[in-house]
Amino acid sequence: MQVKNRGRVLREHFGIAAAPGQYVIALAGNPNVGKSTVFNALTGLRQHTGNWPGKTVDNAQGTFTYQKKPFLLVDLPGTYSILAHTVEEQVARDFICFGQPDVTLVVLDATCLERNLNLALQVMEITPHVVVCVNLMDEARKKKIAIDVSSLEKELGVPVVATAARKGEGLAALRETLNQVSTGVRKSKPRQLVYSPAVEEAVEQLMPTVQRLIDHKLNPRWVALRLLDGDKAFIESISRHLELQLQPKTLQEVAAL
Repeated sequence: MQVKNRGRVLREHFGIAAAPGQYVIALAGNPNVGKSTVFNALTGLRQHTGNWPGKTVDNAQGTFTYQKKPFLLVDLPGTYSILAHTVEEQVARDFICFGQPDVTLVVLDATCLERNLNLALQVMEITPHVVVCVNLMDEARKKKIAIDVSSLEKELGVPVVATAARKGEGLAALRETLNQVSTGVRKSKPRQLVYSPAVEEAVEQLMPTVQRLIDHKLNPRWVALRLLDGDKAFIESISRHLELQLQPKTLQEVAAL
């Protein structure tokens, strides 16, 4: 997405005014994973809160500078999923999809990694620009839980950084990783979930038409999967945010092919 157009989308659809040249980072995670602690540790007092436009959901934004580069950190609502069954999930999904952040930072709880990975895998289906932060490593050590971060990074296909944010542990590595991914120095190839043969066949049939309609503004595979879900709210969001000259039923008709 062009920088000028993204700035307009952030401002008009999400109430976020990113400064010229500022890298935008979306902060996602389940409730109670220490996401707010990571947010505060990175931004300090350079933050403010409000509501997402048209929603009674908190919107926290903060800034920090690293290697003389400006970053805007947007704290998304805590969610277990971004399949948009709640207002919080819809906000998180729409920002990651249509706000086109330079990086989505997904915070996980080191003490219950398996449950938290569900959200990370969902985000990785949307965008390759993902950094995983395994937080609460201090709590994991207390519970005798050992995490092989390098193996996890290899399995996921995206950068993984271990932190204990409230103690400042791992934050230097996290800033450097966010910088590398934001600037394109470090590129990733996230692991993609493989579904049943029937679903995969349907996705392949939908992909060419989806690509034509959305013009690569979103991950066509992910859009095809959501069409198969029959997610009407998401179809409406696509039309609204991408300003497509088509009715929501157009994409629904594609899903029925």
